[in-house]
Amino acid sequence: MIKVAVDAMGGDYAPGEMVAGAVDAVNAKPGIQVLLVGQEQTVTAELSKFTYNKEQIQVVNAAEVIATDEPPVNAIRKKKDSSIVVGMNLVKKGEADAFVSAGSSGAILVGGQVIVGRIKGVERPPLAPLIPTEKGVSLLIDCGANVDARPSHLVQFAQMGSIYMEHVMGIRNPRVAIVNIGAEEEKGNALVKETFPLLKECPGINFIGSIEAREIPHGAADVIVCEAFVGNVILKLYEGVGATLISMVKGGMMSTLRSKIGALLVKPALKETLKAFDASQYGGAPLLGLNGLVVKTHGNSKRTEVRNSIIQCVTFKEQGINQKIRESLCGDRAE
Repeated sequence: MIKVAVDAMGGDYAPGEMVAGAVDAVNAKPGIQVLLVGQEQTVTAELSKFTYNKEQIQVVNAAEVIATDEPPVNAIRKKKDSSIVVGMNLVKKGEADAFVSAGSSGAILVGGQVIVGRIKGVERPPLAPLIPTEKGVSLLIDCGANVDARPSHLVQFAQMGSIYMEHVMGIRNPRVAIVNIGAEEEKGNALVKETFPLLKECPGINFIGSIEAREIPHGAADVIVCEAFVGNVILKLYEGVGATLISMVKGGMMSTLRSKIGALLVKPALKETLKAFDASQYGGAPLLGLNGLVVKTHGNSKRTEVRNSIIQCVTFKEQGINQKIRESLCGDRAE
């Protein structure tokens, strides 16, 4: 049984939505055991509202909570009994296969590297969310972990992203592109210009060149490589524009009697289309390149995203992604 530790105290809607998502996950997947990490009395009280297999959910007490406005390094160092630190130590000790949290991004990034630790040979672990496109999904790597990345970091992002998309998402020979302001090789800032030829020469990846931001929603590449500042801007703009368009479409459909009648006719098809662009359907963003799996979900995650993030960990574990990254980056084939 795959064990997933969940930060029950992290996120805007904790512990309610985190607990609800955990219950939904175990009810959907009999092969999962969830370790809900948080203040025991509070978490247990939330659990009492649901029906589930008691053997699949265990509460692990953690008295402290790391707030989003706390300095990450100090918080990880001082709050040893926080839900983030306790959860990551479960992964480090092998008592959990993965850790999922909607809590402080900074604390999760610091804790991932300091507590769980990097795979030997990995220079910088990137955050890599799946984003919806016209053709399915693409992996945006990095979206928040390494703002000042070097060319060698971006090459590793491409390698790790290719492994993830092939073995978790089932995309054979995934197309890799670097975010740029034009398609020509000579365009871009110093980082892009220096990284481009390294990606061209990198064995084991299907590098197709540059990708402009407007081509991302069309699914022009499967792995979209950039440093974290650019990736985070793309991700937040993506989410903002998507939410605005959905709101405007709904508003337009309710504006007149004729549009309301039309809305009734197109509602089933529109609902299915919009569902594909709902980021919560794809789970959270894994912090790739660690010795164990750490997944960061949105701070405003509801039960659906929490559920899907937990289930996402199963595929990651079953496909042995960490071992594949280890083999790819440093040739270590020992189990």
